[in-house]
Amino acid sequence: MTVHHFTDANFEKEVNEYEGYVLVDFWAEWCGPCRQLGPIIEDYASGVIGKIKVGKMNVDENPETPTMFGVRGIPTLVLLKDGKQIGIKVGSLTKAALTEWVNSEVD
Repeated sequence: MTVHHFTDANFEKEVNEYEGYVLVDFWAEWCGPCRQLGPIIEDYASGVIGKIKVGKMNVDENPETPTMFGVRGIPTLVLLKDGKQIGIKVGSLTKAALTEWVNSEVD
């Protein structure tokens, strides 16, 4: 699996306790830009296997975690390293823009 499914229940173990980089896509089924970003996230994830853990979190099914990150609009992408937030982007991105942003944050 290239794109993980994060939930309020597994977020601590899957993201906060993970050693390395994690990209979280906060989204919802009814969100047009989120649906547009979905295939881009999947394509991106397939190219960074072993380097960056990529996952999605449905904000309607998991309201606690997005609140902790102050997510007010979706899609929201949060980049973490060793459980600490290092970057955030709100809105849909092209694959090139996503890659450029993550690469600028990853050392």
